[in-house]
Amino acid sequence: MKNLLTYLFAAFLAIGTTCTAFGQEGPALRVQNPPLNMEMLVGSRGLSYQMIVNKKFQSVPRLGFFSVMNFQTDWKSSEMKDYMMQGNLTFEIIKGLDISSGFIWVPFQGIRPSAGIMYTYANPTWLVVANPRIDLTKDTNGEVLALAEYKPQLKENLKLYTRLQGLYTQNVSNDYHARSYIMARAGVTLGDVTFGVGANFDFYGPQKITDKNIGGFVQVSLF
Repeated sequence: MKNLLTYLFAAFLAIGTTCTAFGQEGPALRVQNPPLNMEMLVGSRGLSYQMIVNKKFQSVPRLGFFSVMNFQTDWKSSEMKDYMMQGNLTFEIIKGLDISSGFIWVPFQGIRPSAGIMYTYANPTWLVVANPRIDLTKDTNGEVLALAEYKPQLKENLKLYTRLQGLYTQNVSNDYHARSYIMARAGVTLGDVTFGVGANFDFYGPQKITDKNIGGFVQVSLF
């Protein structure tokens, strides 16, 4: 924990110094940030929740904050054992490509310092994100998060919504599968609200023990 706090302090200090340097360059155009995205799926296994935040600083547009939080409950148990939270400061190298540094918090392993890169491609119809990262610890996990959304306009204020999202986590130190999942969504977007059907397929541990959650989802975008 002491090493983690030292790492995070150093990261924030470096970002703060960079903010000061870039902030002295002069006024910049206002950044058009994507919305905060919250989604809940109620299905056969339980409740699945995910929140994604990806924002840039208005004063220093090349710097930002990226966070993903999700958890999975089980109708058969009141104890929640499947959750993940990460928070990262990001720095844009070129348009669509950022480096990131922060933390990740998962069951059994606790909070760990982390670093990675993030590729983003976005237009009104497509969103593609790829985010490989690695733990900065002795017992190291390497991970890749990827998602693709296809959301063509159907009518005014109405869009088709489809998403495929996947995660693969490998324990690099001991060479075994730690965690992975596949999420699929299909529905429609009306204004800031998206709803439809969805499925989560989760795989745990070296044996890739499988569980699934199939049901209906609601997603809200907050600007």
